[in-house]
Amino acid sequence: MSKQFEIRREVVLEATPAQIFAAVTENQGSWLFPMPYPPADGTVDAQGSRVTKWDPPHEVAVRTEGPDGWFNALEHVIEARDGGTAVLRYVHSGIFTDDWDTQYDGAGKHTDFYLHSLGQYVKHFPGRGATYVAADGPAASHAPGAVDVLRRALGVTAVGDRVRIEGLGVDAEVDYLEGQFIGLRDGDTLYRFYCREPWGAPVSLAHHLFTEPADPEKTTAAWQTWLDAVYA
Repeated sequence: MSKQFEIRREVVLEATPAQIFAAVTENQGSWLFPMPYPPADGTVDAQGSRVTKWDPPHEVAVRTEGPDGWFNALEHVIEARDGGTAVLRYVHSGIFTDDWDTQYDGAGKHTDFYLHSLGQYVKHFPGRGATYVAADGPAASHAPGAVDVLRRALGVTAVGDRVRIEGLGVDAEVDYLEGQFIGLRDGDTLYRFYCREPWGAPVSLAHHLFTEPADPEKTTAAWQTWLDAVYA
């Protein structure tokens, strides 16, 4: 049964409002999945999305609508604070059509990880574009406990741990370790791992490489091979 939801978060970020606004509207592929932001004039884009508020660098909102009253809306309100920081008030609302509790739980926890990644981006890589590398795990990564398998493979137990992966050139620090999500960061990359087995999806990775690899397709294939081997 369809039911509306709303997820609200308030976070303090070490960046100016202009840097945060740009990250949300221009540099999503540098910290989130790469998807063009709709035009500022409110024109509906190819995904059926349109900007409903545009007041840079203070506020921006976008809404996607579908049949039977379905919608998905994101709002960012940004306020400067002392010391070069800013507070971001974020609202994600819409309608879930199936298994409301599971979808709401997953969306809320993904939101926390996404906003953390935004904070890491504006603090360590402001304004930089990234090459996006993504891969999904095999069928075995759907199984309960898949997150534990990944934690053991990475050797992570706490934020601040060092992670080294031979053959992939990884020598990074754990910057996020909450529930189903693992984040690593080095001077050139945000490594992001999503263990989605509680919500019926495979483990996946989505990395943001701020130094473009010599061969992006080869880099993606190498990460796919690594993820497949973890769950072999």
